[in-house]
Amino acid sequence: MILRILAVGTRMPGWVTEGFKEYAKRLPPELKTELLELPLGRRGKSQPAAKAIDREGAAMIKAIGDGEGVVALDVGGKAWSTEKLAAQLRGWQESGRNYNLLIGGPDGLAPQCLARAEQTWSLSPLTLPHPLVRIVLIEQLYRAWSINAGHPYHK
Repeated sequence: MILRILAVGTRMPGWVTEGFKEYAKRLPPELKTELLELPLGRRGKSQPAAKAIDREGAAMIKAIGDGEGVVALDVGGKAWSTEKLAAQLRGWQESGRNYNLLIGGPDGLAPQCLARAEQTWSLSPLTLPHPLVRIVLIEQLYRAWSINAGHPYHK
């Protein structure tokens, strides 16, 4: 199984890149994780945010393979405990499918991404900066994997 994180935004600060890499390298080969950074849509007076979000969404949808699972990270989604995430992760692995976890840009995910998602997950009721979401997400995936593998990290 490949767990692909599709994230809007490139040129992240070093602490984001390093934090993500630290947890990604801890995951085992059977839980291959890829990060695909997608360009931020242009915003400005002549470029409304809605058009930028649509462009970001189109790029995300294009990156999702046929038959792959999709989970949208959105503040309006369901909150999962770490134990619930561990169960979700186990289910994703047992399905034999690849999964895509979608992280929107500063204005969130495009409607077509939310519509394509099989699940919508909220990391927190707080509004988190999208670079920080990458680190929280990969750490929680590692923590969920450690629960499923019987490692003590999660305690």
